[in-house]
Formats: sequence, structure tokens, C-alpha cells
Amino acid sequence: MSALSSARDADDPLAALRAQFQLPGDLVYLDGNSLGALPLAVKEAVRDVVEHQWGEDLISSWNKHDWIRLPMIVGERIAALIGAAPGQVLCTDSISVNLFKLLATALDLNAPRRVILAVEEDFPTDTYIAQGLVELLGDARCELRRVPASEISAALNDEVAVLMLTEVSYRSGERHDMQSLTEAAHAAGALMLWDLAHSAGVIPMALDAWDVDMAVGCGYKYLNGGPGAPAFLYVNKRHHGRASQPLSGWLGHRNPFAFSPDYAAGDGVLRYQAGTPPIVSMVALNAALDMFDQVSVEQIRTKSIALTEYFLQGLESRPLLQSLVCLTPRDASRRGSQVSVAHEHAWGLSQALIEAGVIVDFRAPDILRFGFAPLYNRFADAEKALDILARVMAEERYLEDRFATRPAVT
Repeated sequence: MSALSSARDADDPLAALRAQFQLPGDLVYLDGNSLGALPLAVKEAVRDVVEHQWGEDLISSWNKHDWIRLPMIVGERIAALIGAAPGQVLCTDSISVNLFKLLATALDLNAPRRVILAVEEDFPTDTYIAQGLVELLGDARCELRRVPASEISAALNDEVAVLMLTEVSYRSGERHDMQSLTEAAHAAGALMLWDLAHSAGVIPMALDAWDVDMAVGCGYKYLNGGPGAPAFLYVNKRHHGRASQPLSGWLGHRNPFAFSPDYAAGDGVLRYQAGTPPIVSMVALNAALDMFDQVSVEQIRTKSIALTEYFLQGLESRPLLQSLVCLTPRDASRRGSQVSVAHEHAWGLSQALIEAGVIVDFRAPDILRFGFAPLYNRFADAEKALDILARVMAEERYLEDRFATRPAVT
């Protein structure tokens, strides 16, 4: 590694946190924006919940180890990372399920408005869920309207019930201005629903202070909760008196163990529970969140900007990389914690990099993403990735036949 990257790593106040993750050998892992690395604390927590809590204490663990309250316990810990006061965040289900609940809530709260406004570039599941809601409710009650990101403000009119946006684009890494867009939605009489999948844990935010109405996010990217980790949702307390959601499962009931034949919604955000929570996954995510007790999101953001800036400068300074088209904004305030580039052979490039020990990911049709997780990524990782990328480009390894086939997960 160069003297520069070594010096930057030596001066990094977060450097010691890397040792708290399991990172295989000399692998450069730049895919934390898809799946966070394994915190060592999670291994012990999962072992305990499986071998001791489940294995020995069995069903008594619902009370003895407070399993029943884990959705709220974990939710409150996430609330501290996203600028939410207690009682507004719940860890439950998946982003897709939570979006369904919250979009239905928004349409109900803001009736007779019927339009869900979204942007064309956002992650497909968000609009898939909205499309499903349109099919369920019918055109008279619900319409999905998608526009380019540049036309959001112009599209906000008196038909829009809720504006649904992802803070950081999964494709380009570009970041929306959450505060100003929330204000714009409210000025038009719409509610604001944010998807924080690519920002929770790496970007400071103030949902309460910005008067955000609702939000969702996942636990398996920058929160490092493991594959399929539970998601979370936020509902601003000013809506709690009127909010309702259609998945009226038994744990969302005011008194689930009374086993009443009729549903009565629980208090506040608790009504957004539905079925029994996945305890092993919830315990894993809870243990992963311990990492955030050692560092502030502001410190994480500072390092994120430094890492992505270092990588962007490397892309610009290496002649062999000039054919890559950078999609990520150079303005640090407008980007998340990833750098995305476009290339006609992006799939082959991703596979050649992975074969060479640099784990990145690909997004159709032509995007190569480098995700930087400041809790464990180093400047040395960024430099090594750049060096290997330059060699792969020079040798045109990405054109080799073995990289032509794509598996089920890309």
C-alpha cells in the first residue's frame, strides 16, 4: 500500500473497530451496502440465544429474556441513529411489508387524496409494493405516479397523498435533501415517506426535527444485522392518534394474550406489529447495534466522505480507468457511502474483481457499485480495489468466457 493510504489509516479514529468484524484473509469487502460484514459480537449473541435461551430456557424465554419486547427494544436503538424520539420506531418484518403498511396508512390519513408519488430511479420493490396496493384498492382509491427525480417538485399537487423516496439511490449513490423535500411535500399537502435502506447507520439524520411523517429501513446493510435481518419503520408521533394499518396481526393487538375474537389496535407504533418476530435474527441485529455505542453517526459520516473522496480521486487519476463513467456526485453532501460507475461490461468487471479478491456488486444493466462501510473499510481497501480494477481493465479480463454466465443472484 502507498504511504498515503497507510497514513490515512493510521490517523483514522475508527480504525480499531475493524478488529470487531470477521473479515476473511486479504479479501477487500466493498459490498456492505448490500450485506454488512459479520460483527464478532453477533456470533456470541446468536450462540447464546440458540444454545441457552432457546435450548435450555425454551418457551420461558419470551418472558425471561424479554423476547416479546425485542421489536421495540431494537427499534429504540435504531431510533437513536435516525434522530427519532422514543416510541416511534419498531423493528419488524421486511422493508416491503413495512412499505405496504405505511402506504396504506398514508392513503387513509390523507384521504381523499389518492396518488402515491415516486421517482423512476428508486429501488423496484418500493414501486412494486405500491403497484400491489393499486391492484388491491383500485384506481378510484389509489394511483402510483412515477416521475424523474428532477420533476419531483413540479409533480407535487393536490392529488398527491404521499411522496415516497429513497434517501440514497441504490443505483448512483446520489443523496436527496431529506429536509427540503419533506418541507416541499408538506407545503403541497402531502405526507412524506422515506426509505432509508442505503443511509441508516452511515448518514446522520433528524426525522423528528425535519417533521418526517414515516420511514422504513433495513437491518442487513450498514447496520450489519445479517442476511434477511428484520427491517424497521418509523411513524411520527403526531400521527399516532389516527394511524391504522391493514395487517392487523395478533401482536399488533392492544392485548394479544387476551385472545379476543375482535381486533383492537395497540398503542402508537406497536400497532405496526403483525406476526411473531424472528427472535434469532432480532437478537443478531440487536448485538450488531452494539457497535454504534462506540461511535457517533457523525464520525461514521466523516469517514464515509473521506473514503469515497479517496476512491473518486483514484478513479480520476488513473488513466486506465477513464472509460468508466462515474454516476456518483462529486459533491460530498449529495452522495451516500458508495461509488457507482457505469461500463458496458460491468457484469464481467464485477466478476473479475471478485475473482481477484475485491468483493463488489453489479446492478443491471451496466452499473458497478463500490460500497464503503466506515466501521471496517480502510483507505488501504480503497487503494487496493483501484489497483486491481486498473489491472483488470488493462488485461481485459472481464471479456473472458467464464464471466458470461449470470447466477440467480447478481
